[in-house]
Amino acid sequence: MKTIPKVIPDSIAAASHIVLATHVNPDGDALGSLLGLADILHGLGKKVFAYLEEPVSSMYDFLPNCTIAEHDLDALQEFVRLAGAENVVSIALDSGDAERLGVAKDILLSNSPFLVIDHHRGHRPFGDELWLENECSSTGEMIYELALYMRADVSVTAAFCLYVAIVTDTGSFRYDCTSPRTLRIAADLLEKGVHPAEVAGQVYDNYTLARLRLMELVLSTLTVHASGRIGIISVSAAMLEDSGAEPQDVEGFVNFPRSLRSVEVAAFIKETKVGSVSVSLRAKGKVDVAAIAAEFNGGGHRNAAGFRFTGKSLAEVQASVLFALQKAL
Repeated sequence: MKTIPKVIPDSIAAASHIVLATHVNPDGDALGSLLGLADILHGLGKKVFAYLEEPVSSMYDFLPNCTIAEHDLDALQEFVRLAGAENVVSIALDSGDAERLGVAKDILLSNSPFLVIDHHRGHRPFGDELWLENECSSTGEMIYELALYMRADVSVTAAFCLYVAIVTDTGSFRYDCTSPRTLRIAADLLEKGVHPAEVAGQVYDNYTLARLRLMELVLSTLTVHASGRIGIISVSAAMLEDSGAEPQDVEGFVNFPRSLRSVEVAAFIKETKVGSVSVSLRAKGKVDVAAIAAEFNGGGHRNAAGFRFTGKSLAEVQASVLFALQKAL
């Protein structure tokens, strides 16, 4: 079991009301951790406000308790007001920096104590108290450890959410972040009633037609460089509009260039709106993509990292990224 800063469970135990939040465009780990912890806290008798900037995407609307997520900032502030600020603890999950909290950042951070639970190597500290585990496969793994520490019940609903969190952030246990402890926790979750075939079907056989159409457009952008050691794909705002896909539909696309036999490092460059571009990096060789991301004020893990640009075009970002990757190789 990981060493958990005592202030984290103590603060949770002392509060009657908990606000949970995670990063914008949440992936499986972010959503699974948020919803899994919400269920665990409900079991402890806590009142929980689970905040998301946007409704749960179609990629993850199979999560059993996703309807508890709320998006109304006025309702969030009313939740805190009625509880009394002294009775509320706020927790950010899977967020590498404060900016990732999105439009609610200032409102969320105005609550104290503000706890942060994260596993990203490039984490930039924020909030009042931080529990950071760089060696953990996922924030979902950390939430399970927290539940054990607090002797909290992990229902089949919470177990399902946490298993989704772990499966998605480990690439179905394919990535280096998968440890013996990760697999032991996964086994515990199966013993609580999770069916791995059901999760796999929901995560990997759950595409919309719009996502497949977007995939076709994105794959047409594939370029390889450095004798096949670098693979890059991209998506523009126009592609999203033409396909009818949602921004969340691009999740996992970075694994397409990564799957090429010769590729050691892959990049997926995403234009979410004009003047806003994000980059996801994946590696399977000796390249430390977290170090590359740090050059652009980003972060992540050795084999999975990312960063963002504002005020640059898709083509400008691709040129900068390619140069950095070539230099790293």
